[in-house]
Amino acid sequence: MTEDNRMPGGCGTGAGRVDLIDETGIDASLDTSISVLGEATVPSPLQDRSYSCFVSDDDRVLARVSVRNMEDNIARGRRPASFELAGPRRRIYFRPEGLRCAIVTCGGLCPGINDVIRSIVLSLNYGYGVRNIYGIRYGLRGFVPGKGPDPVELTVDSVNGIHEHGGTVLGSSRGPQPVDLIVDRLVGLGVSILFIIGGDGTFRAGARIAEEVRNRGLDIAIVAVPKTIDNDIYLVSKTFGFDTAVEMACQSIRCAHTEAIGAPNCVGLVKVMGRYSGFIAAAATAALREVNFCLIPESDFDMDGPGGFLDALAKRLEERSHAVVVVAEGAGQKYVSGPEQARDPSGNVKLGDIGLFMRDRIKEHFASMNREVFVRYIDPSYIVRSVPANVDDRLYCGNLGQNAVHAAMAGKTAMMVSYWNDRYVHVPLMAAVSRSKRVNLRSRFWMSVLESTGQSSLKAAS
Repeated sequence: MTEDNRMPGGCGTGAGRVDLIDETGIDASLDTSISVLGEATVPSPLQDRSYSCFVSDDDRVLARVSVRNMEDNIARGRRPASFELAGPRRRIYFRPEGLRCAIVTCGGLCPGINDVIRSIVLSLNYGYGVRNIYGIRYGLRGFVPGKGPDPVELTVDSVNGIHEHGGTVLGSSRGPQPVDLIVDRLVGLGVSILFIIGGDGTFRAGARIAEEVRNRGLDIAIVAVPKTIDNDIYLVSKTFGFDTAVEMACQSIRCAHTEAIGAPNCVGLVKVMGRYSGFIAAAATAALREVNFCLIPESDFDMDGPGGFLDALAKRLEERSHAVVVVAEGAGQKYVSGPEQARDPSGNVKLGDIGLFMRDRIKEHFASMNREVFVRYIDPSYIVRSVPANVDDRLYCGNLGQNAVHAAMAGKTAMMVSYWNDRYVHVPLMAAVSRSKRVNLRSRFWMSVLESTGQSSLKAAS
């Protein structure tokens, strides 16, 4: 595919959605085969409801759809990489009668988690007649005796209205837990399907759980739904909650712009989430087009020197008397990271606070020049991730949950449900964690950000 890749959903609805993914590196060598527990021989109860949207495992979605990519594969005599199409199968693996399922949510909060939980419960109930569904409390630690409360029963009534609230009704946690104890608990509960809602670290845990299940010869399906507000999971066009996060970030940027134009030589500075990828910062910048500097982890910048950020900011203030700066939390870490980097329970490096650093550095720089400059600093991070999902994300979450149920009932395992090239697909967990997604600095998406801000490279002249 060309670098101008289309992302369903974008920053809003309708035409003109921006491109947010970089598919470079996807080729015919990518292993997209989906593991199954066994042959699906049970007639799906959905056949009794005049469904006309059944799909088969032979239905595929191309990973890359450009003509050039197709010609390259033909010339090399190989089939292009493709994904298994998601959706209901005519025959399923599990018999719904007496089937027990579990749902667990892991990692940080994100708009839409409750929507996914609700979608899974409703789909299991109304689609397949499955009534026994456990909610595991506080992430994977809820499987370990003594570390979490007992599972809760999830019913149609108990999930009624949960999508109106942010966060997760099941609670969450970070950090690894003993895989053998997790599988022991699944066996003790009689669970045959585990739905995991989480990000990269959760998927790695899910892959290990699936391996332990396979080694024990158990019939337990592990199906994941990708969740990360940063939108950095590989082989997913976008993760749920991203649209909502961008919308909330835009509200903060509008406030920063209002503050900036309300006083002479005023800088509105907004820090948004994005540890290693700057999708939220870049998408919000492209959506509003009121931002003058967008700083993301993928694009290095210098603070000082001719052509550096402070030099460019000074020129902007001379020309327009105000400026709006958006910085992702993982940007400019060379200025705020110490030699000894602490890590959170999930193993992620604890980032230095680039927002506070830039606020103070801007003030110090202009004070040293005897120039009066005001800085209005806004950090909406926890507000962004804790709000309920917007309409676009609710639709997306509903479809992800439904397709996760269809995959699990068909006996698919060690996989995640993804949205790719305008279709819901199945992606192996190991493929999903093989790398992380980053903003492609050569993409049309990033170019649209630069065209909107007018910023230079922000690298000091040597």
